[in-house]
Amino acid sequence: MKVLVTGGAGYIGSQVALDLARQGHEPVILDNLSKGHREAVERGKFVQGDISQFDLVTDLINREKVEAVIHLAAHSLVGESVQNPAKYFRNNIGNGQALLDALVAGGVKYIVFSSTAAVYGEPETVPIPEDHPKRPTNPYGFSKLTFEGILRFYEEAYGLRYISLRYFNAAGADPEAEIGEDHDPETHLIPIVLKTAMGIRDHIELYGTDYPTPDGTCIRDYIHVADLSQAHLLALKALADGKESTIYNLGNGQGYSNQEVIATARRVTGKGIKVIDGPRRPGDPAVLVASSEKIKAELGWNPKYPALEEIIATAWRWHQSHPNGY
Repeated sequence: MKVLVTGGAGYIGSQVALDLARQGHEPVILDNLSKGHREAVERGKFVQGDISQFDLVTDLINREKVEAVIHLAAHSLVGESVQNPAKYFRNNIGNGQALLDALVAGGVKYIVFSSTAAVYGEPETVPIPEDHPKRPTNPYGFSKLTFEGILRFYEEAYGLRYISLRYFNAAGADPEAEIGEDHDPETHLIPIVLKTAMGIRDHIELYGTDYPTPDGTCIRDYIHVADLSQAHLLALKALADGKESTIYNLGNGQGYSNQEVIATARRVTGKGIKVIDGPRRPGDPAVLVASSEKIKAELGWNPKYPALEEIIATAWRWHQSHPNGY
């Protein structure tokens, strides 16, 4: 199948594109390289461009005979979204709609959307099910929830079927160490911890040690990037097989605290990791864990790398071979 992967040079998108190729599909990668890396595109056809460029996208769809789209081209920093909501609404909603218009014009019939569990806001129940109330607490989560709503109406009007995947913390690196995580600035806990272990950073700051959790630090659901990728491919196959539009959560179903992440990284790397206690960040819930029972039951998704130690070990291998990123 010819599959357009928007944001396909990014951390998750490049893994999805690589796994598509490994499974015999033909990925067509569209990325403006504002966050992604050309070096992360291992297979498939790469086109530098933006999802807002209607003519470029429709021409690409027609020229390459694109049959489906996996959409990962979004801004995704919660803090930045609070400081600059216009940027997030413009890209995640406005440019996303331009992409949908191009798909409709090009006759594409289905899309897999990379969403986020940030659509839920403060959890009332943990693990969080798909029917949990949606009350996003930041513009990033709001933008993703809004786009999910747009997808629903585009299906009703134009027949564009979709599967939306909501997940929390992507982590780890390609098990074969071909590609990995390289952000600027880096905001994710595991790569920050590993860069500290490598001596690239002096220390890691813990944002709050007085939460109502066993060790006082936040608990988050970490999911291996390769497992996320497989979920996108399963969703793609389900749509191709005629499945109705739906939404799935993706997670391990259990959480790990910040202290557990640091302790595990020390074991995996054999390095000392300096930690400095800092204040809480506004709006950080104590526990965020997603329930993935629905996608397991309906699509047979089964994470291959649920153990935190394995997640960190794959990331460590990649960071050691790419100390300066791409």
